[in-house]
Amino acid sequence: MNAHVSQGSWPVLVLNADFRPLSYYPLSLWSWQDAIKAVFLDRVNIVAHYDQAVHSPTLQMQLPSVVSLKSFVKPTTHPAFTRFNVFLRDRFACQYCGSPEDLTFDHIIPRSKGGQTTWENVVAACSPCNLRKGNLTPAQAKMFPRQTAFAPTVHQLHRNGRLFPPNYLHDSWLDYLYWDTELDP
Repeated sequence: MNAHVSQGSWPVLVLNADFRPLSYYPLSLWSWQDAIKAVFLDRVNIVAHYDQAVHSPTLQMQLPSVVSLKSFVKPTTHPAFTRFNVFLRDRFACQYCGSPEDLTFDHIIPRSKGGQTTWENVVAACSPCNLRKGNLTPAQAKMFPRQTAFAPTVHQLHRNGRLFPPNYLHDSWLDYLYWDTELDP
C-alpha cells in the first residue's frame, strides 16, 4: 500500500522491520488513517509521532509520523519493467539530448525492425528526439543513447531515486532516510 499524501495530511513514513524504508522512490508513505489501522491490527510499531493527535470518545492518540513493520518484507530482487522504472533508471532524462521535459520511451532498435520491448532495448526519450529518430536505427538516425540500456537492480533504482527527493520530508523521518548512503570524507 503506497498512498499519495500531501504535506498537510500527516503522511506516515513506513519502514521495513529492519528500519529501512520499503521504497525510496516513490517514498513509502501511508496516510495517517492507514497507519492507525495497522497499529490496531498489530502489524506495525510506532517509531515517531507528530505533535497532532486524533480523538475518539474514549481514546486520544498522537498521529504516528514513522512506523516500522513487525514482519520483514523481503524486497524484490528484479524490478518490474515499467515506464516509470525506465525513467528512473535513466534518471528522468532523455538518453539522446539530456532533456527532462516531455519524456516518452523509445525502442533503440524499432519494433518494426525486430526490436523487443525489453530493458536492453528501451530508453527514456523526449518527444522531439523520439520523433526525430522515428522508425530508424541509431546508426541510420545518427542518434545514440548516452548510456547502454540495461536491466537495473533494485539497488540501482533506489540509488537513482535518492537523486530525486520528495517535495516534503518531515523532520522525524530524517533519521531513517538515506542512512545507508556513503558519507563524504
